[in-house]
Amino acid sequence: MSDEVRRIGRELIHKGTILEYYVDTMELPDGKQAKWDFIKHNGAAAVVPVMADGRILMVSQYRNALERYTLEIPAGGLNPGESVDTSLAAARELEEETGYASEDLELLLSLHTTVAFCNEKIDIYVAKNLVRTQQHLDEDEYLRVEAYTLTELQEMVLDRRIQDSKTIAALMAYKVKYGI
Repeated sequence: MSDEVRRIGRELIHKGTILEYYVDTMELPDGKQAKWDFIKHNGAAAVVPVMADGRILMVSQYRNALERYTLEIPAGGLNPGESVDTSLAAARELEEETGYASEDLELLLSLHTTVAFCNEKIDIYVAKNLVRTQQHLDEDEYLRVEAYTLTELQEMVLDRRIQDSKTIAALMAYKVKYGI
């Protein structure tokens, strides 16, 4: 018996606007076969926008999957050609969603959101030296931008008002890295 698990087939079930759903046929170490779900995502970038006074810009937007508004760091999917340098997507999303720009972006962390069935990877940046510009929301995007202290955001994480995984990971990593 081998320890190897290998995919021996992949069937596209549905192609949506931001993801593709497949059923994979897998060969297991004991030689048996299993069907596993796989969701393909092109990746995303997100940003922790830090204002001069230390407050962090957050966006509140409606999320259909949860049927409610959530408080998150600005983020968005990668466009063609952005997969190598995700800072381009982070800078784009920062300005589109918050109306601020920055040329001072530093990679904070990379994470995979749901490793059991999806390949989505999000690179998360910290943006400093923000310059006020103008929002450029997508046609179907309606959101509010608000600034919070890190302490306020931590309290919202711990009392479960913030439940978005990329936001929680980003805020905690920011606190650890910068010792705030």
